This record gives sequence, C-alpha cells and structure tokens, in this order.
Amino acid sequence: MRNVIVMLLILAITGTAMAQDLSNHRNIPAKNTPIVQYISPEGSRQGGEDISSALAIVGLPYSDSGTTAGYVDDYDAVCPYSGSTSPDVVYSFTPMTDLVLTVDLCGSSYDTKAYIIDDLMNIVGCNDDFYFDEVCGVYASLAEGTLTGGTTYYVIIDGYGGEFGDYQMYVTGEEPCLEVVCPADAVPEGEPTLFDGYVDEYNSGCNGEFGNFLTIDWTNDEDGVAPYDGYAWLCGVSGWHLGPAGEQFRDTDWYSVTALNTGTMEVSVESLYPTYLFKLAPTDCALTDVELQADPVCGTPGVLSFPVTAGEVVWLWVGPTEFTGPVVEFPYFMSVTNNEFNSVSNEDMNWGQVKSLFK
Repeated sequence: MRNVIVMLLILAITGTAMAQDLSNHRNIPAKNTPIVQYISPEGSRQGGEDISSALAIVGLPYSDSGTTAGYVDDYDAVCPYSGSTSPDVVYSFTPMTDLVLTVDLCGSSYDTKAYIIDDLMNIVGCNDDFYFDEVCGVYASLAEGTLTGGTTYYVIIDGYGGEFGDYQMYVTGEEPCLEVVCPADAVPEGEPTLFDGYVDEYNSGCNGEFGNFLTIDWTNDEDGVAPYDGYAWLCGVSGWHLGPAGEQFRDTDWYSVTALNTGTMEVSVESLYPTYLFKLAPTDCALTDVELQADPVCGTPGVLSFPVTAGEVVWLWVGPTEFTGPVVEFPYFMSVTNNEFNSVSNEDMNWGQVKSLFK
C-alpha cells in the first residue's frame, strides 16, 4: 500500500507553484546543560532501568508513555551532543526479519535523546533534536536504525544534558529500503564530506554566499552525437550537520540545466531518505520558488517531466525534507534528459569508487 501511495505522489505532478522552504538551516535556541538533583528511583517503572531489566517490545507498532524521573544515568550516545548526565530507561526488541525501526518521541515534555544499540553496545541509530514545534515539542527526538532479524536490540530513552521528564514513545518498523544503485559511468557531484561546523558553499545556490550552482552539461549517451538519446547521470550526496553556532543544517544542492531541444525534459532522483526534488522558477534568487515537486523516498524514484524551449535555463533543487536526520550523509542518483552538453562522460568508475570520493 505504501508503494502505491508513493507512486501516486510521483505521478500527481502539476504546474501549480507550491509554497516550500528552500533554506538550508533552521535556528534553534542555544542549549544549556542544567544542574539536576536526582530523585530516588520510583517503584512504578515502564522502561527498565538498564539492559538487564529492559521492558520487551513484543510487537509493532508499539506505543508507551512514562517518565525518566527517578532513574539512573546508565548510558549515553553522541548524536551530536556528548556528556549527558540524564537518567534513562530501556526497552528491548528482537525483530523476526530485517527491518528499519523508528522510535518517535513526539509529544514528550522535555529535551529528549533516543538511540538504538545492539547487544555489543554498538549504536545503530541515534537522534537528539528532530522536532522543534508546538505539536511534538521542543527538542523531541526521532531515531531510526536498520535491524537484523533474530538479533536483540535495545531502545534507550535518554535526555540532553541532565534533563528528564515525561515521554511519549511510538515505535514502528518497515522493510529496509533497496539500495540506491548508481551506474559505473555516472559523474560524481563532488560535495565535500559533511561535518559539524561545515560551511556549505558547494553548489549551495541561493543559500550560499557566492550563489554556486552545479551545471549539468554532460551526457552519458554512448556516442554523444545527434540525435541525442541519452541521459546525464549524476551520483550526488546530501545529509545533515550542525553549523558553527549549533544551527541545524541540511545539504541543499542547486543545479542549472540548459535545454538542448524544444520538447520535454525529464528529471529523476532516487534516494534512501525522504528527499525533495524541485523545479524552481524564475531563475532569480530574489524571486525563485517551487514550480514542480517530486518526493523520492526509500529507493522509489521521484520524477518530474515538463516542457522546455531550446536554450531555456532550468533550476533544479535536491535536498532532505527535514533539517536533521539519522545519518550524516547519504548518496542519491539523479538523471536528466534533453540537456545541453559539452562532452561525453566515459570514465570507467564503479560505485565503490564513486562513494570513496565522498569520504
């Protein structure tokens, strides 16, 4: 059913402009680590005190509510903040098959942190600040991790700094996404490795100080001569990081394409994580907005198809739907048809070599 819904989103594309946020960051108030006086552990418990007393999640979806007040600080994970002294509670879960587990703390009353670990204490997924709104709460978490069937994992509800309080938890699972496959001769986008404090001026378009766009001006057509019957293929990378002042940043990639022939241009993006593909108009940073939108997710392509005139310049935007996510960076595959090109891309490169360029 989910795949049907995704395909409907892909196909139901119109020319109506859509109000969307094209920015690459959001400012949140600076965090302060409070001094906490612990309370004696309470007799009534929901999540267990530690791994040995973890409360088992016996089926999905699963929901629970409780408090971390009165518990001990047993564990911590860095995502991205370290040094937490907050009390935590623990749940266990053993999936029958491989799945992606999502732990959603929307509705919790304090600055939460949520993470998933395996029985060797390896961190499978971790998140500190996903939500920042009046509905789900300020600094509420949403963690995601890929689990192997038959292995026991532990879900830990924690807090930032020394904070504790009431939590709401909703746990769901889905089949793992198919890997994004990038052709061996695709051109690497070339985005530098993301890290906390990174200042993005690489194809950052109207979000950057210098207005840098990556021009898609090549073809992966076999011969590169008219009649043009191929694609421009690109292996991109996107993700999330903290800015110099602790702001949450998402990597937004801006592309410029010039139409080769009057007719139709088609753009496709595949991504493991929820991503936007936008066609923008007009090509003016002061005025540009979303003209067309597709929503690639979980390896299912998002596709835009629209009329163009020979020589027309088209702006495209690719980036995460959220300002924070479960990983630092992730690859995506992008293709464009009917674009002007200067040369044929024929470098023999496998996907492992392409990924190594992003490290």
